[in-house]
Amino acid sequence: MEILPGAREHLLGSNGNENGFEENPEIKIQVRGLTKVSEKGVSILNNVNVDIPKGVIMGVIGPSGSGKSTFLRSLNRLWEPSSNSVFLDGHDICDLDVLALRRKIGMLFQIPVLFEGTVADNVRYGPQLKGKKLSDNEVYKLLTLADLDSSFFNKSGGELSVGQAQRVALARTLANEPEVLLLDEPTSALDPISTQNIEDVLVKLKREQNMTIVMVSHSIKQIKRIAEIVCLLVNGEIVEILKPDQLFESKHPMAQRFLELSS
Repeated sequence: MEILPGAREHLLGSNGNENGFEENPEIKIQVRGLTKVSEKGVSILNNVNVDIPKGVIMGVIGPSGSGKSTFLRSLNRLWEPSSNSVFLDGHDICDLDVLALRRKIGMLFQIPVLFEGTVADNVRYGPQLKGKKLSDNEVYKLLTLADLDSSFFNKSGGELSVGQAQRVALARTLANEPEVLLLDEPTSALDPISTQNIEDVLVKLKREQNMTIVMVSHSIKQIKRIAEIVCLLVNGEIVEILKPDQLFESKHPMAQRFLELSS
């Protein structure tokens, strides 16, 4: 795996190394030797190693079938990784309670799925599982954070556009007060205005709450707009780690082809 100059500083501290969490407490998630093989023996992820710093937006790009979604789902055990391959704040996620882990590491999918009931019911869902009832004001604040106003409070899912439903799903995820947000093509079904609204919210969360965000996207332009560091995943391997303005300096032949066709 090649790390171009300037990208390394996002992954390692001045005294850090690529294998030592203790030397860099600013790393939020460590991935070490992450591997997945399909039931037919096809390699999906092959010895993936990467450090994800706290408080950054990391983009994950690559051709279809390269393992991006599987990689993302391994970070909160929607796909169960092997022990000692994914660590959150230095703790093996396989040793953590899975529900507690998914509150800390929330996820937003490509197509938003809302539960029955109102927007407020959806936003209250996660805290309610822990026995906490969010007040109306707390729901309003979460809606505002997701760029929705108070008029959405009592609306049902059927009254919302896809873009609005995606922002409700984001508010519902944020109600759990996650430390990390995983995004799997969260704007691919949205119009340009809704896409910009979601991107603005993500940048705000990173800036104001120091949230760590990992985002899979097929849009090179989107990644260049909001990501600070980019992982290039090809055939189940992270072949390069770059800053957004270095993307077209990629040395990997398949990565070059993908980037050329995506521009």
